[in-house]
Amino acid sequence: MKYSRWPFYSLIGMLFVTGLILSIYRHIEYQVPWLPGETLTTWSIEARVEFDAMGEPVKVRLNRPDSQKNYTRLSESSASPGFGVTYLEDEGMIEWTIRQAKGAQTLFYRADFLVDENQGEPLAPPPPIKIVTWEEPYKTAAQQILQQVRRQSADPISFTQQLFTQLSEKTTHNNQNLSLLKSAESNNAKLAVRLLNQANIAASVVWAIQLEDGRRRQNTIPLVKVWSSTEKSVIFNPLTGQRGVPEQHILWSQNSMPILEVSGGVNSFVTFSIIRHQESIHSAVQAQQNSDHDLISFSIHSLPLEEQALFKTILLLPVGALVVCFLRIIIGLRTSGTFMPVLIALAFIQTSLLTGLVGFLLIVFTGLILRSYLSHLNLLLVARISAVIISVIAIISIFTLFSYQIGLSEGLKITFFPMIILSWTIERMSILWEEEGAKEVMVQGGGSLLTAILAYLFMTNDLIRHLTFNFLGIQLIMLSFILALGNYTGYRLSELIRFKSMVKDDIR
Repeated sequence: MKYSRWPFYSLIGMLFVTGLILSIYRHIEYQVPWLPGETLTTWSIEARVEFDAMGEPVKVRLNRPDSQKNYTRLSESSASPGFGVTYLEDEGMIEWTIRQAKGAQTLFYRADFLVDENQGEPLAPPPPIKIVTWEEPYKTAAQQILQQVRRQSADPISFTQQLFTQLSEKTTHNNQNLSLLKSAESNNAKLAVRLLNQANIAASVVWAIQLEDGRRRQNTIPLVKVWSSTEKSVIFNPLTGQRGVPEQHILWSQNSMPILEVSGGVNSFVTFSIIRHQESIHSAVQAQQNSDHDLISFSIHSLPLEEQALFKTILLLPVGALVVCFLRIIIGLRTSGTFMPVLIALAFIQTSLLTGLVGFLLIVFTGLILRSYLSHLNLLLVARISAVIISVIAIISIFTLFSYQIGLSEGLKITFFPMIILSWTIERMSILWEEEGAKEVMVQGGGSLLTAILAYLFMTNDLIRHLTFNFLGIQLIMLSFILALGNYTGYRLSELIRFKSMVKDDIR
């Protein structure tokens, strides 16, 4: 009995049209651009405060970022079920309060910033200079350092510059006074502020965040802000002594207040998640005029930033699946495992292509050697796979430690490889070697690597990343393409090449 294919074709058409309509509606209604370029960039930064409440009144105060040089704050919001929220404008803090709470608590604060080159640096009054006291022998060491720096400087800014030159790691081991002070205060930023205050220079530790799209669980970076007058201030990197806020960083705290204060709780900490948005000019201007209006109302953007960063990667998986379907069904490329190349491509995104390729080849080659030894032990399948998994973990650990010891920081990234998938890949290739020979292993292994590389190139394309994250209808369109490919029953391109001589004979 022959079944009609029209319902199937109708489903494909419905998915395609629905995805297209949703994408066009989102483009027109919310003015989300089709292309990632020629737009205004906004950064959404979410602070995640976690602590354990002790069953008593709780008060949590978190420092809030404000508009600053090159960045204009568009809006801010918070999520704190059961807590009262107060924005303390004078102090630049947000305060959560509750009469009684117990157990693990999680609070969220989010701020959206527009990249704006016209935004100037706000004036901030210098903090009061604190009285610094040292016990001996730290007092004598601090005085000697300050005397030496004072001879080499002419004003508060040059004094600070020379001080950071002294505090740099290259000179510390040659300076016993600095080594002594660092044993009492290992944080360069806090030590510099104490010494600057002792020299009657107004300074404070400010905290910056690196702006990296899709970054989760990020911590702040300490910087030192120094005032030469009531209106002029300069920011220094305490590790390098360079002036100014590092590139692609934004100041979260611009005053001397601590980032987080928790009363009535223990084990408190705060982490940050960052997402970059490419918004239309209309949307950005509208957000500036009305800080209570969300840039995008109903989309992935409404989720917490940590989940958004996760979805930014998850939404690329259908792209890799589409590439695999095309290469296997239309081209006829053979791979080891169906969608293993997609997972390897995800690992390449985390490690970079060259580092990922080298790491993958090293792990698989070493794993195959170990697996050949295990095959002689006649182990059961479950025990053999478990042994391979442990071997893969050991291989990755050894390569990572070796890379770290010889100074190759890129080698540390091979820990992003999916260990279970690698273990099954080694097992499948070993069985294939025993049954089909080395040639088939090379064919399928090479096909897997080629597929992973092509999937990586598509998944890292800026246009594709922009469309998949901002237009959820694209997922339906890709699903319709995959279903259409699944209905293909013709010859693969590799088969046409294989039977090319037979076709010529038939023509003759």
